[in-house]
Amino acid sequence: MWPHPVDRSGLMRGVILIALGTALLTLSAKVSLPLPYVPMTLQTLVVLMIGAAYGWRLGSATIVAYLAEGAIGFPVFAGPVGGLAPLLGPTAGYLYGFVVAAFVTGWLSERGWDRSVLLLFIAMGLGHVIILAAGFAWLAFGIKLGVEKAWLVGIAPFIAASLIKNALGAALVPLFRRPFDRR
Repeated sequence: MWPHPVDRSGLMRGVILIALGTALLTLSAKVSLPLPYVPMTLQTLVVLMIGAAYGWRLGSATIVAYLAEGAIGFPVFAGPVGGLAPLLGPTAGYLYGFVVAAFVTGWLSERGWDRSVLLLFIAMGLGHVIILAAGFAWLAFGIKLGVEKAWLVGIAPFIAASLIKNALGAALVPLFRRPFDRR
């Protein structure tokens, strides 16, 4: 979706896509199932779709912009929450993992993994592994829940949902990209 070479219209398009992406991330955060420590949301689906559709540069920039919006106090996170608390509390690992996951999914997508539903499913699966690993590490060691409890509250409840989101994302990204695709 990122135009080559970057010109004024390309820059404006990038700004619009970032604004659209952060708005979608905000909406996806509001679709939330409260769980102890970390709520289950649709954010991982949107993060990985943004990475796959936007590519690694614009996808990562969009996630960083989203985190910055939250850090300055906009209520973009799950629940009516903004500010630094989500970026320092139990959800921090997942939120920072979003950036790396969008980067990796976007990088793989730019190398053709988005042209096959199976490869895109695998790319998004790697993105989910990155997000869950970052969240797990933060829960286990950052806020010192320990490995067992971090697994029980930070990984186990999300496995089935991650597989469903992968399948949904791998099916939807090609449909959303088709009208915009220049390749």
